[in-house]
Amino acid sequence: MRQVDLVISKRLESTVPLVGSISQYIIGAGGKRLRPVLLLLCSGALGFQGSQKFNMAAVVEFIHTATLLHDDVVDDSEMRRGSATANARFGNPASVLVGDFLYSRAFQMMVEAQDMRIMETLANATNVIAEGEVLQLMNMHNADLSEASYLHVIRSKTAKLFEASARVGALLAQADPQHIDACATYGQALGTAFQVIDDVLDYTGDLKTMGKNVGDDLREGKTTLPLIAAMRLGSPSERQEIQQAITNADVSAIERIASIVQSTGALEVAKLAAQTEAQRAVNSAKLLPKGPHVDSLIALATQLLNRDH
Repeated sequence: MRQVDLVISKRLESTVPLVGSISQYIIGAGGKRLRPVLLLLCSGALGFQGSQKFNMAAVVEFIHTATLLHDDVVDDSEMRRGSATANARFGNPASVLVGDFLYSRAFQMMVEAQDMRIMETLANATNVIAEGEVLQLMNMHNADLSEASYLHVIRSKTAKLFEASARVGALLAQADPQHIDACATYGQALGTAFQVIDDVLDYTGDLKTMGKNVGDDLREGKTTLPLIAAMRLGSPSERQEIQQAITNADVSAIERIASIVQSTGALEVAKLAAQTEAQRAVNSAKLLPKGPHVDSLIALATQLLNRDH
């Protein structure tokens, strides 16, 4: 990961000072770096030792960071990772344009791998992510969103880059089709579990630990799995309260809605869904050659369920 950070720092350089300032600001704010980690672990599990893995790990982090910059503008977010968002500090126009810079820099770098399958994987993933963003926008304030539609959105918006990162790791190793598919399935399952837990934390976390405001999803009118489950399990009046809060993005109702989500057992339903996805990830990891990299993949999927930020 230190090698990846060196690549990131070098490739963020630009002759336009503001580009470098904003890029360094958001990437320097930290983050879990899960997507680069997946790429490194999968390539390592399949025996790849080349330095191109560091470049491709930086590529997926650049794509992810670009989506964050754009997300925060769309959602009008003010906090991320415990600090002011780039759009809050530098303004929306600069954040959008620097997000575009990170996308284009990522595509410049992925060409260097000279592997059409890697370019196809990352290009397709970027396109699916964009579609997922639009789907989520279309579903804002939609209290009738089904669980299947919710899962479709998060598998497009969040899990797709996890899947692509793991697949690229296997492609770098020139693995056989079965191992490539196992890595891709692991990434998709892990990414899905990650997002479901993230949605759970929106009702159980706190600003200091999470680095963002609790209740942000409801504030933005997002219908997440905890809300979908609470509407299914709650009384008619509780269901109506949640529907109105989603439709109106009612900030004043956040405490009341959080109470309903917790009392109906909706959080347990969401956690079980995440656990199912995590187990799917574990099962896929076990199809790879045994070793410390696979042990880490299994541990990552297991520990993901206990995260608090």
